[in-house]
Amino acid sequence: MAQDSSKSDFWESRYRDQVTPWDAGKVPMALREYLPKIHKGARVLIPGCGSAYEGGYLAENGFDVLAIDFSPAAVELAKRNLPRFGDIVRIADFFDFDSGKPYDLVYERAFLCALPPQMWPQYAPRTAQLLRPNGELAGFFFFKQTEKGPPFGTTLEALHALLDPHFELVEDKAVTDSIPVFQDSERWQVWRKR
Repeated sequence: MAQDSSKSDFWESRYRDQVTPWDAGKVPMALREYLPKIHKGARVLIPGCGSAYEGGYLAENGFDVLAIDFSPAAVELAKRNLPRFGDIVRIADFFDFDSGKPYDLVYERAFLCALPPQMWPQYAPRTAQLLRPNGELAGFFFFKQTEKGPPFGTTLEALHALLDPHFELVEDKAVTDSIPVFQDSERWQVWRKR
C-alpha cells in the first residue's frame, strides 16, 4: 500500500527512522541574502519546519518566528536543535491552525514539494490568507518532472498557474548551495501577495 505524504504518520516514520535526505543541516545562502530586505521583528511562518535550522537563525536575527510541523518527531528534533528557541516550534497543521494576526513572510523550504499534488490547490489560498497585504512567500521551489514523490516536482508554468491568482513573482534566481536531493532543480523565489 502506498504511503500518503499528506498524513503525519508518513513523516513521523521518516523522522523516527532518520530518513531525512531533504535536511540540509544548515541555513541556505539565499535566505541569508534575503533577510536584510525584510524589517527586523517581521512575523515569519515556517510551515513543515522539520529540523527548523532556519527558524533558529531567524529568531537569532530578531524575527518573530513560528515554525510548525504536524509530525511530533519533527517537532521534537527541532526543539533539540534549537535549545535557545524551542518555544518557536509547535505541532500544527498548516491548513487549519489558528494563526492569530497575519504574517509578513511565509518561508517555503521543501513544504510544497512534500505535499501530494492533489493538495496543491489549497496551498496558495491558505498561504495568501496567512499573509498581510503585500506580505511575501519566499523560499525554494523544486522544478523537476518526478514520477512519484515526495519530493513532488513542478514546472515554472504550473507554479505560475498555482500562485498567480494570489501572488506576483518579484524575485527569481538560481540556487548554488542545494543539497543532493534538490541539486540543479530548485530556484529561490519571492512571491508578493497581490
